[in-house]
This record gives sequence, C-alpha cells and structure tokens, in this order.
Amino acid sequence: MPKPVQPPRVEVNNLSYTFPDYSTGVSSISLDVPPRSRTLLIGANGAGKTTLLRLLAGKRLAPAKTISICGVDPFQDSLEGVTYLGLEWVLNPIVRTDIGVNELLKSVGGDAYPERREELVALLDIDTNWRMHAVSDGERRRVQLAMGLVRPWIILLLDEITVDLDVLSRAEFLDWLKRETELRECTIVYATHILDNLAGWPTHLVHMHMGTIKEWDEADKMLATVDATVGTTGNSRLGELVMGWLREDLKERGPRSQSRHGTEGKTYGFGGMQLGGYGDESKQFKK
Repeated sequence: MPKPVQPPRVEVNNLSYTFPDYSTGVSSISLDVPPRSRTLLIGANGAGKTTLLRLLAGKRLAPAKTISICGVDPFQDSLEGVTYLGLEWVLNPIVRTDIGVNELLKSVGGDAYPERREELVALLDIDTNWRMHAVSDGERRRVQLAMGLVRPWIILLLDEITVDLDVLSRAEFLDWLKRETELRECTIVYATHILDNLAGWPTHLVHMHMGTIKEWDEADKMLATVDATVGTTGNSRLGELVMGWLREDLKERGPRSQSRHGTEGKTYGFGGMQLGGYGDESKQFKK
C-alpha cells in the first residue's frame, strides 16, 4: 500500500462538533497522538468517544484545520490506510444473509494479502465455512475484524469492537495489535470500557468527559499516580485509575436529564455499505 507522506500522527486542534439537534458532540478538543502509539480513549457512555473517532475517520465533517491524519484532512482528502471499526457492523442486514466468510474476505481484497488473511483467520479462530446468517454476533465480530484488518493499515480507529469476543480471543487479538505497532509504522486509537488484559498495552491514555478531554498523557505517567488502593480493591492500576475518573465524572455531571450531550455511540447507521467496498467501516475502501 502507498506510504503516507508524513508519519502516522493524529493531530486535533481546538475541535468542536454539534449535532443537528444542537446537543454537543465534542467541545474544544486538542490532542496529539504520536506515531506508533496505542492510545486508549476512556470515559463514561456519552463522553464523546464515538463522535471523536468518527470525526477522525472523516465520517463527519469537522471544521477546517482542526484534524490532521498523517498531515491530511481525513474528510477532504482520500488517505489510504485509515481504518475505522465500530459496533454498527454486526447490525447490518447484509452480514446476516446467507453469505460465506471467504466471499466477504475476498470482497475486501483478502486475496492480495494471503499470509495476513490466514494469520487473522487463525488468530480470531474463524471457520471459513461459516455462513453469516447462521453464526453468533461474536462470530460475526471476528469476521468483521478480519475484514477490516486484512489490508495493512496506517491508522486504526477502534470503537468497542472487542465487546463480543471471549477472554482468550480478546487477549490474543490485543497482543497482535501491540505487535503491529512494534513491527510497523502504524498507530492505534481505541475506545473501550473493557480493561481486561490491557495492563501494559496502552502507551497513552485520554480521559474524556462530556465531550471534552480532561486529561491526556503517557500511560506510565498517569498510572504512576495510582496509590496503594490497588492492592485492596483487586483492580489493576489501570482499572483503579479509570474507576476513579468515572466516579469523579459522575459527581461532576449529575443526572443525565440535566446534560445536553449527544449519544452517537448508541445510534447505529449503516451508511452506504457495499460488500466490495466495506462501506462505512473502513476509510481505506470508502473512497
């Protein structure tokens, strides 16, 4: 695949986005995600994580000069190698029809990367004889991941896509992602509420609250602030840090009825998904 002109850096400069109903998506966000990093987006439901990821992927129009992906505006310019994977894929009726795994992988260019295709099939424990109308949501999720990742990506934007995986599959998948950033020039931004197997995985943490970024830094620096309560609660340092953030956010926010913040993460749209182009789920095949 073509190499980016600049390294795989994600830069956000004073980004704000408001939904058509005038609720806030994100507000005055600035962020600099370095190349080859693995950044976790952490925050309560409605914190703006999905909105931010979709803006970074070029799926919503951001104001000019507020987002740069490898030095390019993702909405205005086609940039190969930017992949967005979100929860809405498994709800699409196309992937619930009587279609086979091999057909789906072929439709997104799997034949061009046979070694990578076979690696992902083995890693995700996919049976290539599956028919998509006869499998579980967890099995569909595995196929989604294989489809989205079979082409080498430069920037990977993940929105809660491991929620349907079992513990072992999730751990092995996260290990594979970590190796990718260690072996290739690529960058990951991952929004999740599931912290199992993430100890030592992120290089950076972003704490989002009501559409804003409250804290952002290298993971080691932020985890160093966690005290001896880790031992008494049984949480990892990451788990204890995040629990503290969420408790603080809940007190600060108050009842949801008093807030006006978008809930894009709960609203799934199928866009113009086509099997040959992988539609709304992968920017590298979108344009």
